[in-house]
This record gives sequence, structure tokens and C-alpha cells, in this order.
Amino acid sequence: MHIRAYQNPDEAAVVALWQYCDLTRPWNDPYKDIARKLQVRPDLFLVGEVHGLVMATAMFGYEGHRGWVNYLAVAPEHQRQGHAKSLMQHGELLLLASGCPKMSLLVRAGNTSVVSFYQALGYQEDVVVCLGKRLIPDH
Repeated sequence: MHIRAYQNPDEAAVVALWQYCDLTRPWNDPYKDIARKLQVRPDLFLVGEVHGLVMATAMFGYEGHRGWVNYLAVAPEHQRQGHAKSLMQHGELLLLASGCPKMSLLVRAGNTSVVSFYQALGYQEDVVVCLGKRLIPDH
């Protein structure tokens, strides 16, 4: 897998991958999420490709206090080959180079296989309550 920064021609393939991996939700427009990410540290929006085809993504962020990852996706036919781990390691190095002291992420409740994946990478559960408030509705 070749890891590189997202480019505008990747948009359709990225959204299709997110849909294929069941990452999209009706209240989040993936096209708007991409446009928003491109306004803030687009260098942290990574894609993985094999033979020139996008088959993985990870959208990292850092606001000066903590790093985050969203939209980590690997096409099912490419899973369990170390691609997600490689994307995470690449993103962590980019965040570390930015001075980021800690990385956080959210996993949907009940998604135990994803929790296990992150635990294998050294992530530990933080006992917190996640609250959210939609400031701009997508729909």
C-alpha cells in the first residue's frame, strides 16, 4: 500500500469506500466532511492505494492539545493485511512531528472488533462521557 495525502480527484473513491465500510451516517454528509477537512490541515487526510486505486483512508486532526483520527477505513478485501496499522503509524508520526502529545479517537458503542484493533496498537480506554452538539446541520 502506498500512503499519500488526499487529492481532489480521490473524492468519489473515498466516499464510496466509506459507504462500503459502513462509516457514513445520515447526519454526516461525507462530501461536506471532506470539504471541511480540506480547510484544516489537509496534509493530515491520508489515503492508501494499491495499484493506483484508493482502498484505505484516515483523517487525522490536531488542534494544539490532542490529536484525533476519523474515517479510518480499509476496503474489506484488503483488511487483515496491516494496512490500517500502517495508516495509524503514519498518522501518529505526522502528529508527533507537529508536537502532538496525545492521540484520541472515538469508536461506536458495541464495535468490539475495532476496540480490540486499537488496543493492539497501544490505545487504552479513557473513562469519559462523550457529548456532542451539531452546530451546522448537514441535512
